[in-house]
Amino acid sequence: MATTILLARHGETRWNREGRLQGHADPPLNDVGRAQAAELARELTGVELDAIYASDLRRAMETAAAVARPRELPVRTDAGLREIDVGSWSGLTREEIERRYPGMHHHDGESRESHRERVVAAVERIAAAHYGAGRILVVSHGGSLGALRRHALDTDVVPRIANCAVYGLAFQDGKWTAI
Repeated sequence: MATTILLARHGETRWNREGRLQGHADPPLNDVGRAQAAELARELTGVELDAIYASDLRRAMETAAAVARPRELPVRTDAGLREIDVGSWSGLTREEIERRYPGMHHHDGESRESHRERVVAAVERIAAAHYGAGRILVVSHGGSLGALRRHALDTDVVPRIANCAVYGLAFQDGKWTAI
């Protein structure tokens, strides 16, 4: 029996609006992000959820809480769902990075491979804990969800994930499928 995982990106933050890399930084949702989270909750109103998980960063927890509140479900946090650690690039725009670190093509934080392994392990752990359950919502970050989706679909390219966008995956017998 497959475990269905609905994956949602957190709502917008001021840093998203400004084009700043957030990584492990912890800015809250802005007004637009809170409205997006409320819309996500409305969009999922008719969808039965057995559990809700979120990254332990505030922007993901706030988004998950908007969905969980009317359902009276707890939001379970998992640091494995965090965004990639972008090291010294945290809080900077692309233009600021180019000025401060000319010629540097990758940040000095977490490697893409380590990030992918961490996120995949976290979601597989969640899926295993809810084997045979209906649907689980996981609220995370654009980079983390992209890494998981690239892994699950065995591709190098996936479309950018909009704030509060949702897509689904099923996990069964160690294999992922898009739904």
